[in-house]
Amino acid sequence: MQPQADVFSLHNYINSSNPSPYPSHFPISPPYPINGLNLNPFYGIQSATNNPQSMSLSSNSTSDEAEEQQTDKNIINERKQRRMISNRESARRSRMRKQRHLDELWSQVMWFRVENYQLLDKLNNLSESHEKILQENVQLKGETSELKQVISDMKIQSPFSCFGDDIIPIE
Repeated sequence: MQPQADVFSLHNYINSSNPSPYPSHFPISPPYPINGLNLNPFYGIQSATNNPQSMSLSSNSTSDEAEEQQTDKNIINERKQRRMISNRESARRSRMRKQRHLDELWSQVMWFRVENYQLLDKLNNLSESHEKILQENVQLKGETSELKQVISDMKIQSPFSCFGDDIIPIE
């Protein structure tokens, strides 16, 4: 039978040859037995991969993990699918809004063209009327000067020249 060793004395033994980065009040057991003493509580425990029963549990947990990963992928794919459908709908609505806006703009263009044509027609009519009025005005001024000349000639030739001074000239 091996003598029982104090954990602290073993720790001091380990620390004397190999300084530890841990504080001295933490007992540290090496992962291997020293002088036949196994102070590591996990030493000698078989890993789960060496035991056939634990391997089946491991494969079950692996298949569970695979199912979980597949479920996660399905959820992600569903989200992508929903997002893609949502984006398509949003793009469709955006195209419809754009088309309505374009139709409204074309409607305004047509309305402005009609209004522009009407205003140009009105402007042309007014310009023609203005030209006629200017020509008529020139004609009337010419007639006025002719009539003034006729009146002044009548005054000069009138036998009653004494009355000519009392007549107020027309201007």
